[in-house]
Amino acid sequence: MHEVKRIEIIANSFELGKLLAALEKSGVHNYAVIRNVAGKQFHAGNEDLDMTMLDNVYILAFCTPDLLRQVVEAIRPLLNKFGGTCHVTDALEVRSMKCVEKLS
Repeated sequence: MHEVKRIEIIANSFELGKLLAALEKSGVHNYAVIRNVAGKQFHAGNEDLDMTMLDNVYILAFCTPDLLRQVVEAIRPLLNKFGGTCHVTDALEVRSMKCVEKLS
């Protein structure tokens, strides 16, 4: 096992291409996209904003800790401009790095 960073992004589907391009440019080439995401989130001044519009996407990606700064620097401007949220947590990957390199 080895340490990785789990990156979770929820954003408007119109920005999906830009977000995925930013991930790719940062060195993150493997990700999952779940479309039609609905939920509830806190916005400044409004605790009850329902996110029921089905035009949101959820992006799940993982990267090595050394790539995290690049990833954040690439997606932060997009989230600031177009909205959305990103959370990063620590995780462990079970496959070895040699296996991951062969799949890339």
